[in-house]
Amino acid sequence: MVGLLIAAGVAMAVSLGGTRVLIDLLRRRGIGQPIREEGPEGHRKKAGTPTMGGVAIVGAALAGYGVAHLRRGVIFTYSGLLVMAAIAGAGLVGLIDDWIKVTRERNLGLNKRAKIFGLLVVAIGFSLIAVWKTPVHTTLSFTRFNVPGIALGNAGWCVVAVVMILGASNAVNLTDGLDGLAAGSATYAFICYTVIGFWGFRHPDVYHLTHSYDLAICAAAMLGACAGFLWWNANPARIIMGDTGALAIGTGLAALALTTSTELLLLIIGGLFVVETVSVMVQVTTFRLLGGRRLLRMAPIHHHFELGGWPETTVIVRFWILAGLCTALALGFYYADFLRVGTFD
Repeated sequence: MVGLLIAAGVAMAVSLGGTRVLIDLLRRRGIGQPIREEGPEGHRKKAGTPTMGGVAIVGAALAGYGVAHLRRGVIFTYSGLLVMAAIAGAGLVGLIDDWIKVTRERNLGLNKRAKIFGLLVVAIGFSLIAVWKTPVHTTLSFTRFNVPGIALGNAGWCVVAVVMILGASNAVNLTDGLDGLAAGSATYAFICYTVIGFWGFRHPDVYHLTHSYDLAICAAAMLGACAGFLWWNANPARIIMGDTGALAIGTGLAALALTTSTELLLLIIGGLFVVETVSVMVQVTTFRLLGGRRLLRMAPIHHHFELGGWPETTVIVRFWILAGLCTALALGFYYADFLRVGTFD
């Protein structure tokens, strides 16, 4: 437990201080976020807000993870190192995208093919190393490796891993449209994975997760990093996480789901991210099928409520509540399954 507190505490402290330094640095260099013209009118005042704040999130998480291992008994594992490497790799792809945006002073960074290629490199590298070097269970599971435990084999599991990383990273990216929405919602999700990792460590005969404690430290480090960043990212945001943070957070959630055998549970843990993504898919589909008519005022769905008259802070807080409810529901399913079998396995 102490290792988790160290990881979260150090990451939060580094994120709090590091983000403040990053804001000053970016302002001095005139590096700000371009705002897309088709977005809500009220967002245009945010043009010029320092971006690439995800650098602080990733750096703080790496610091928290590393410092936690200075404590006796806390050891590095291939699973934990691989998750943190995936987070850093996705963050690098996002950083390149953000840098192109601010240097060209337009809200277009890497083209879609280049961004997907970068994420594919991270996702494929993660999946191949995971089945080669870590004790990952190659099943499609809900709360543990054998529930429902659909055997995928190494190749099938790698395909699922790639799809999950691409999907989760883009889902968080879509959600990052309001001040603090993605960072706050991700904080709940990483709390959930901190609990799942630690619970798996305490009950190895049920979950069979050899590296569970180190995975909990990964989650705790990301939790602290997101919470510290949220201090500066809350409305009105002093800094925006950009693709650097969004891609890193989404990849981190997918990587934790894959290494803790909770691939299907991630759909509930990240329920808000799922809703945001589905809203975009529905909007595009209805637009094409209905000859240009839109189901929502604007997608993702948080913009729909903004244009409907909800103040930005109202949308953010209500969506945070939904994210918290998703986390509580996921942990409820997780614990209910443990009560069903935990005393018998």
